[in-house]
Amino acid sequence: MNIKLTEFVIFDVETTGLSPVDGDRIVEIAAVKVKGTQIVDKFYSLVNPQRSIPSHATQVNNITDDMLVDAPLAADVLPQMIHFIGGACVAGHNVRFDLNFLCYELALIGRRLNDQTPAVDTLKMARDLLPYLSNHKLAYLARSLGVVVDQTHRAMADVEITVAVFLRLMEMAGDKDLQKVSVFINQFGVEKPSFKLTQKSQASLF
Repeated sequence: MNIKLTEFVIFDVETTGLSPVDGDRIVEIAAVKVKGTQIVDKFYSLVNPQRSIPSHATQVNNITDDMLVDAPLAADVLPQMIHFIGGACVAGHNVRFDLNFLCYELALIGRRLNDQTPAVDTLKMARDLLPYLSNHKLAYLARSLGVVVDQTHRAMADVEITVAVFLRLMEMAGDKDLQKVSVFINQFGVEKPSFKLTQKSQASLF
């Protein structure tokens, strides 16, 4: 199948810190589903992390404890996220970071991503397709590709930038004869992390 006929869910999380296994948690999640060059659907939620947000995290994402008091818990939000993903391929910029948090918090509630859900990294795509750039951080990459960057470090803003970058990189991949899904995923895919479930003995799939 051609990548332009495939659904991709580009997603991003904002968190309390850098390491889910050390107690950091998701505070915001956003995703955009695309097929070809069209946006099909969007998903967004703040997430109550059930812990305070360190000041250094707030300095990055501008999310405060007060904003999350009435937000739903991860146990309510993340199953909706998996339903939103459905049979699509997930993608993101430096997507391993976001996958680590998503997969760990799913494990906490006895859930996991479907084994058949592939994951693609736009950072890996950029390094392969645009090796001449001095760096491949999202904002710099976006500007290099002519994408307007108004806001960063909020989940939906970063996702919308990543979508624009992804669509441009997908065109470049097609020009290099990487438009077949299996070839595309083999070239730019990453392995999903696996965490031992901590609350239930068996994982549940949607």
